[in-house]
Order: sequence, then structure tokens, then C-alpha cells
Amino acid sequence: MYPSQEESAAIRAAERLMTETMARYDPSHDAYHVQRVRRTALSIAHNISESSPLIDSKPDLLVVELAALLHDVLDKKYASPVEAADPYAFFLPFFQSLATKNGIDMISDGRARTITKIIENVSWTTEKKLREAGLLEDWHRNCVELHCVQDADRLDAIGAFGVMRCAAYSAVTNRALHIISSDPNSKDSAIEHFHDKLLHIRERLKTAPGRKMGEKRHKLMLDFLESVEDEYNASIPW
Repeated sequence: MYPSQEESAAIRAAERLMTETMARYDPSHDAYHVQRVRRTALSIAHNISESSPLIDSKPDLLVVELAALLHDVLDKKYASPVEAADPYAFFLPFFQSLATKNGIDMISDGRARTITKIIENVSWTTEKKLREAGLLEDWHRNCVELHCVQDADRLDAIGAFGVMRCAAYSAVTNRALHIISSDPNSKDSAIEHFHDKLLHIRERLKTAPGRKMGEKRHKLMLDFLESVEDEYNASIPW
């Protein structure tokens, strides 16, 4: 049964690394966000495992959980360019410690590389750039562990938590919440971010469980945006 005693120790080590590193990050990308992504990624992975009769298509739960826990540690908005330049080198001491202290050698079995590659490719922006450049590979299309973590991360960007996270990041970056379309600065607002990115996330979810969860969260955003417009228009003086 997952997780074993050794796997549990590896998970706790990843939690410590994540919590210590991300303590300085703002509430839009903090340890609580990571824990939500972890829970959702594991939920998606379990659903895929239960619905798939093929052993080869079942996600490696430890890979999913560690990648989810570490996916934002090197977020370029917060990490230094030196740290983010070589993710594998950054995480190598962590994986070496797992081998020596916990008896899980993820370096030799290749899973350390896979986890690091997932971390490097979770980002919406990274995937968008690769797609536009025609650089998406079969691995991007077929890695079920990547898809579990990607969907979980993107699901936390939409729905109720997505609305709060967008507002939180807007406050940190001093971005206006709402600007009317006739204003020349209208493209630089929190509400515009919904139209630029968040409303498009549903169509890019990779897994069946993720898409199912995305429907409700997408509708919540549409209702929220409708309420914003209703409230703004109600304040127009006649």
C-alpha cells in the first residue's frame, strides 16, 4: 500500500524543503497552495489508477506527490536566476539525501530526473511557449504524472481559490482589480487576467478527473465575472 514507511519519510523531507524554501513567497504561491495542489494531484492520480486496467498507464504516486510538493519551489517569480537555471542540480542534494537516509534511490531508477522534468514543465507559460515553438514532445503528451500535477496546479488557478489567488497576486504586484475597457490601461488588471488566461484553462486540462473538476470551477469564474460587471454597472450615475 502507498505510501510505504520509506516513501512517507521521503514525502516528509519534500514537505520540509518546500515549506522552508517557500516561506518568503506571497499567499498566491505559498505552502498552502502547494498542499492543495498535492491533494488534488493525488486525487486525480488515484482516479486514473482505479479507472485504468493497464498497469503501464497507472501513475507513479510517489512521483506525483513529490513533483506536486516541489513544483513551485523554483518558481521564477521568486527564486533567483542561479537557482532556477539548473533545477536538477538544485534538487540533487535532496534526492541524494533520500538515498542515504531513507533508502529510496530515485537517482539510479531515473525518477529524480522525471520529477525534475515535471517541475520544469508544469507551468502554463512554459507549455504555451513550447507549443507555439512546436517543441512539445511525446513525453509532454504522454507523461501521466506530469498531467496529474499540471491539472492540479491549473485547477487551483480557477474557481474560488483561483479568484482569491488572482486578487492576492494583484495586491502584491500593485495591479488594479478592474479597469473599464475604454481605459487605455484596461489590459493590465486582475479581471483582464481572467480573459487572458484563466478562462482558457478548462480547455487545456489533460485528465478526465481534472476536466470534471474544472467544469464547476470554470462556471464559478463566469458567475464571478458576471457579478463584477453587474456591480460595476450598478454604480453608474444616471
